[in-house]
Amino acid sequence: MDKNTFIKLLFERAKQAGFTDCEVYISAGDEFEVNIFKGEILQYTSAASEGLGFRGLYSGKMGVSSTEVYDEESIDQLIENALEAAKLIENEDEQFIYAGDKEYPAVQLYSEELEQVTAARKIALAKEIEKAVYAQSDKVVQTEAAEVVTMNASCRIVNTKGLDVSYRSNTAAAYAVPVVMDEGKASSGMGIKSGQDFEKLASQKDEMAAEAVKEALDFLHAESVPSGEYAILLRNDAAGSVLRTFSGIFNAENAQKGLSLLKGREGETIAASCLSIIDDPLRDGSLASSPFDDEGVATYTKSIVENGVLKTLLHNLKTANKQGVKSTGNASRAGYSAPVGVSPSNFYIQPGERTMEEMAAAIGEGLLITDLQGLHAGANGISGDFSLGAKGYRIEGGKIGAPVEQITVAGNFFKVLENIVEVGSDLRFGMPGGTVMGAPSLWIKSLAVAGK
Repeated sequence: MDKNTFIKLLFERAKQAGFTDCEVYISAGDEFEVNIFKGEILQYTSAASEGLGFRGLYSGKMGVSSTEVYDEESIDQLIENALEAAKLIENEDEQFIYAGDKEYPAVQLYSEELEQVTAARKIALAKEIEKAVYAQSDKVVQTEAAEVVTMNASCRIVNTKGLDVSYRSNTAAAYAVPVVMDEGKASSGMGIKSGQDFEKLASQKDEMAAEAVKEALDFLHAESVPSGEYAILLRNDAAGSVLRTFSGIFNAENAQKGLSLLKGREGETIAASCLSIIDDPLRDGSLASSPFDDEGVATYTKSIVENGVLKTLLHNLKTANKQGVKSTGNASRAGYSAPVGVSPSNFYIQPGERTMEEMAAAIGEGLLITDLQGLHAGANGISGDFSLGAKGYRIEGGKIGAPVEQITVAGNFFKVLENIVEVGSDLRFGMPGGTVMGAPSLWIKSLAVAGK
């Protein structure tokens, strides 16, 4: 049965069963991944998936169900399962099926050229990446990853209030993870590039390999530092990891459940005046972008924190209604069978003026942190406390110096926000996915460091 006929029959029968308003959410995607090891394919994956989520209002309660099959039997099962789910709901939160907006923003999400890249070309690039890694140094003994990934996704929302919206998106990424060895000690580094222009990605293979091998070589003979308080320069990728770890504090759903200390603090100063945080669902070429959220609400670019002031939390229709505000267009579903929640899209710290090296010169003496470990186990997303393994470099005489490892940095995310001295110009976005985090390097006044 074709999808449109399936949806029409589903809505008709759902109405007969007592649902007042109904919606279907169809998501589909495919992913290609190849990893090369010593010139041979170590891993090869090409997989596709598609499913339909059904939501319906029954006596004011939202019943949900899902299927991967479009036939008569599935229609009956969807309605039966959604009815059972609705009857089990005890909370009184008002639920919504959205009629849609008059206009939706234009955003460039899909590349036909990327779609036409063959599997053979992707495999060839992965092999080229591995060769580029070995060409960087005779100390490279193997690669943990010489990998190319492409991802395609699509979404369609249709409901009984007249909404019918859809979009497609795709992107590609390449990874290099070399392992180097010297005097019996091994170390690894990582280089990552992503985007929709496959040939541009291919042209960056040497740059990516050089970045990864340099990092691996630098940390072959890294040492710890004495324990103490240090001025910290948090490199852009590490800053993005921290932002991802604590991004839940900006979620209105968490705040309403008592799981965010930012509850009720809109309009207050929560960070240094140099800090602004943006949520941008209209960033071209990102899988985290979309013209509408997962309830069909038109998306827009917004300041979450502006010059240190909390402007808004992230909302879907339900959380916005509970707080008496408008949705920020951040309704999200982890998949077609998942309930509606709240999440960021492209969530990033607005860049400043100076480079990482210029900020290091201003710091004089301190530490550049390039990598943080234990972000899941060593960070409390509610209190903001963290204690994390780290590595990086000394900052000596305003210059980035000797590599440092076997240290732990500890502090509190809310205090870090207040103690940011300067935001760098080197904004870098993380890997493509449901949410994409971005950050420039951050100069933090001080953090406690445990070393030798």
